[in-house]
Amino acid sequence: MSGAPEDEHLLAEAEKIAQALGRMFPGICEVVLHDLRDPDHAIRFIENNLSGRQVGESATELGLARIRDPHYPGVIQNYANQFPDGRPAKSTSIGIKNAAGQYIAALCLNLDISTLSPITLTLSNLVATDPENRDVQLERLSDRSRRELREVIETAAAERSTTPRALPREAKKDLVRRLYEDGYFDTRNAAQTIADLLGISRASVYSYTK
Repeated sequence: MSGAPEDEHLLAEAEKIAQALGRMFPGICEVVLHDLRDPDHAIRFIENNLSGRQVGESATELGLARIRDPHYPGVIQNYANQFPDGRPAKSTSIGIKNAAGQYIAALCLNLDISTLSPITLTLSNLVATDPENRDVQLERLSDRSRRELREVIETAAAERSTTPRALPREAKKDLVRRLYEDGYFDTRNAAQTIADLLGISRASVYSYTK
């Protein structure tokens, strides 16, 4: 294949970019380089491994779509994604074509936004114009959605300058007990939602309510 050396050169250059991007955002942004020439063993390089995947694993759905269709969008930016353990992510996928117009690689960035939520909440509190009501519950909504549960749990963690999953065990127990007493368990799938956010099992959630 006459283009093979040139393709390999592109991949080697892309690998340097992947490494530099990952080291720019250590611990919060996973950068993965996929070699689309070998979809069954596409993952060529990972910096900041947050998903638990390994070099040599197969291509994702986006990679396969680019292999099938050379007109598939070259950049898909800032789309919602999720790590295997439930943490929310914001992802961007960049397709890389060779001189023949074939997709030979994809550079993917997966930002762990769960680590940024406490910072956002802290900054929101800092610029609030009515701080005297910040800790006062003025009304209680009957519908306790997953979004509201997430806000309550992340606020509790932010007050300790940490993330929900990093809370100590006793703090998690106290938080679950408070959620139970405040009626959050009336929401459908509340126990599983709380378990996902705190990084514990559903059984642990129920045991913490006692």
